[in-house]
Amino acid sequence: MPTRILPAVGDADAVRSLTTLLSQLPDAEPVAPVADSTQLVDTLARLAAESVDELPEVVVVHERIGPVPALELIREVALRFPAVGVILVTSDASPGLFQAAMDYGARGLAALPLSYEELASRVQAVAQWSAGVRRHLGSGGDVFTGVGGTVVTVSGAKGGVGATLTAVQLALAAQASGRTTALVDMDLQTGDVAAYLDVQFRRSVVDLAAINDISPRVLADAVFRHDTGLALLLAPGEGERGEDVTDRAARQIVSALRSRYEVVVIDCGAQLGGAGAAAVEMADTALLVTTPDVIAVRGAKRAVRMWDRLQIRKAEETTVVVNRHTRSTEIQPPLIRRITGTAVAATVVPAHFKELQAVVDAGRVHELENKSTVKQALWALAGELGLVKAAQGDRRAGRPRGDRGSVSFRRRRDSGG
Repeated sequence: MPTRILPAVGDADAVRSLTTLLSQLPDAEPVAPVADSTQLVDTLARLAAESVDELPEVVVVHERIGPVPALELIREVALRFPAVGVILVTSDASPGLFQAAMDYGARGLAALPLSYEELASRVQAVAQWSAGVRRHLGSGGDVFTGVGGTVVTVSGAKGGVGATLTAVQLALAAQASGRTTALVDMDLQTGDVAAYLDVQFRRSVVDLAAINDISPRVLADAVFRHDTGLALLLAPGEGERGEDVTDRAARQIVSALRSRYEVVVIDCGAQLGGAGAAAVEMADTALLVTTPDVIAVRGAKRAVRMWDRLQIRKAEETTVVVNRHTRSTEIQPPLIRRITGTAVAATVVPAHFKELQAVVDAGRVHELENKSTVKQALWALAGELGLVKAAQGDRRAGRPRGDRGSVSFRRRRDSGG
């Protein structure tokens, strides 16, 4: 059976030389190359959704792939698609890089300039390994093979616009509909998810920052299982410890969570650090919460422009959520759409803080009554985003019913309360 090989190379000259060599290998079937990390993950996810047998046996990742660095990309592929063997192509064939590549999940390393003999040897060994893993999966091994969970980040245009309440209610809606859901507090210095849900827990996201290989058991030890069923990964109690969560650590943590939960909601707060930026870049959907006033909308525009300058996310890949909306305000969603250049969620959240004050002050936001118009709007937003599993035969996605919500779109890239 031919070995399917998917090259992930951003440089045009490198693509030509690599595909030429791959086409000469015996029993090799090179497939169309992908140009960046986002295209690679999306391609593998689409194939995995059909069947694990549709995945290529070998992925060849060039060292200059982007926007996600090559080693981080290898880790994500290894976590989400364990039946795929990855070979790193690099000009640095030192023992240190070789060890790092293995630690990140690569199955082989080929040095530049490529030689036919070395590449053939690496491909053959990795293909044999991949075939063995697939036999194991076929026998019922407990290995994650899905396309990965949906990751949604919630950021604030400025402090106090309701990003944390939005994140909490979106996660509650997803969990109540029957989807396994993790809620992550990535507002590392001032995160309030624990306070909103009346939680005291000694572990936090910082405990995962220094771990190179986050196994399911390690992840389970770090999360707190809330009474609602949510898996909580909290911000540290000491804000200064948040500096330990680098962008590299954040990528690893998000990848691990995506591989274990159907929905991952991340509260990124209003201040952008390296960890939050990495989460926003990796997200399937990035929400930016604003209120319909000049200062907040100006902050939303500033955040969108900064994300674009830093190549974290384009404006058209961001969705603004309008909180505390009233019909009488001069700033309405269509105007916000024009100002920010983003999409704006069709669901707006009404300005009824009196409904929230008691549960917020008590730290029991999860006990917000179902008749609350704010809760109804936020659970409807979860339905709009495709985060919930609608009850069979019930097409009214969005309205809370009892303790279970009957409440999409997935980000596509051309490149990479």
